[in-house]
Amino acid sequence: MDYDDMLERGIEETPDIESSTGRFEVPEPEVRQEGHATVFENFQSVCSDLGREGRHLLRFLQDELGTSAHIDESRRARLTGEFSRERIRDAVEAYTEQYVLCSECGLPDTELGREQGAEILQCTACGAQSPT
Repeated sequence: MDYDDMLERGIEETPDIESSTGRFEVPEPEVRQEGHATVFENFQSVCSDLGREGRHLLRFLQDELGTSAHIDESRRARLTGEFSRERIRDAVEAYTEQYVLCSECGLPDTELGREQGAEILQCTACGAQSPT
């Protein structure tokens, strides 16, 4: 088998990324106000859907929203201050763009890692690596 045959075979066997069905959708946050705090009810579910640890997403939300927060005994995020569902959704979408979706192929099949002290995003679909 020569190079051209192997190349043609490889192209035929490789799934077409553009034709893959089902665009990844960022999970919709369920939030409610509780006094002067905002409770992110489905925080754990969103973390699972994104494939990320709750502490990592919570740290990002704190920075993005400029507030303090913690994860309660029911695995919900409790944010100090009143934030709308849209504001939380925008922050989760920003997190997804930066820490979940591959910058090369756009797929969510990624893992966070560290290389020489820097945080990197490694795509398991296309093999790309990018700094976060």
